[in-house]
Amino acid sequence: MVHQQSSQGRLSPSGDTRDMVMLLAPRLAHFAGVARTEHVTRAAQEMQVPQSTLSRSLVRLEEDLGVDLFARHGRTVSLTPAGRTFLASVERALAEVGRAAEEVRADADPATGKVAFGFLHTMGAETVPGLLHAFRADHPRIRFSLVQNYGEAMLERLRAGELDLCLTSPVPDAPDLVARRLDEQKLRLVVPADHRLAGRRRIRLAEAADDTFVTLEPGYGLRRITDDLCAQAGFRPRIAFEGEEAETLRGLVAAGLGVALLPPPAVPRPGVVELSVTAPKAAREIGVAWLAGRPDTPPVAAFKKFLLSKRGTLLPD
Repeated sequence: MVHQQSSQGRLSPSGDTRDMVMLLAPRLAHFAGVARTEHVTRAAQEMQVPQSTLSRSLVRLEEDLGVDLFARHGRTVSLTPAGRTFLASVERALAEVGRAAEEVRADADPATGKVAFGFLHTMGAETVPGLLHAFRADHPRIRFSLVQNYGEAMLERLRAGELDLCLTSPVPDAPDLVARRLDEQKLRLVVPADHRLAGRRRIRLAEAADDTFVTLEPGYGLRRITDDLCAQAGFRPRIAFEGEEAETLRGLVAAGLGVALLPPPAVPRPGVVELSVTAPKAAREIGVAWLAGRPDTPPVAAFKKFLLSKRGTLLPD
């Protein structure tokens, strides 16, 4: 629908709220300045705009609204009842805009700004705290908003503008994202301490073909890797339990409920044995991703440079 304006410049009844906001917004600060001083000349001097510009702005604002906001008394003005009602809302709106402007400026400050950073649950106990500790040695006042989630969920938040960077696996390949491989993490077959393979140090994954598996839910990168590795080993895993967090799976293994392909734990867990897998190669790539074409604030650029400098050394051996 095309919105029409009346000959007086105000919106017709077909105009919606968005049209009204776009029309009025540039004139609200002028209105508030004149309402505060009750003098057009003085307000023009304080706001450093020509008096003629300010006067035209007020007239057009009243025409757009179809309401008299001021009563004129020579060079001075006073608010009408409608003007006082309008001023209360305008001051709240301008204050909110001011707070928002201060917030985004603070987030972009090179020394004290903020980075919205996402990462996999399995990297939260050791890897990410170590990274942040090392980064803040040179950038002690940069702030972080931290999000732990599985890969696809983080990429959705990246696309929505809720994250600046994320560590994820597999490394995404999408036209709207930029991704860089940082490191590779070995996966182990985790078995109960009394399992028939528990006395071994290394196995071929095919040796677990008859076992029951516990895995992450479909949609998780580690679940996809598990399914692919089992397929390479010549079998489809029989899955008894699906979870959302690797350490929960390790607990299920300790309880004798199955075996699992998992990254190394931050702290060894009793009741399980972790076996190296010799065939096929059991590993996952870890990468950093960001939205293509999105300008970086100085804090984000600094942290991105730091992460890229960690290629090959992101994870402990």
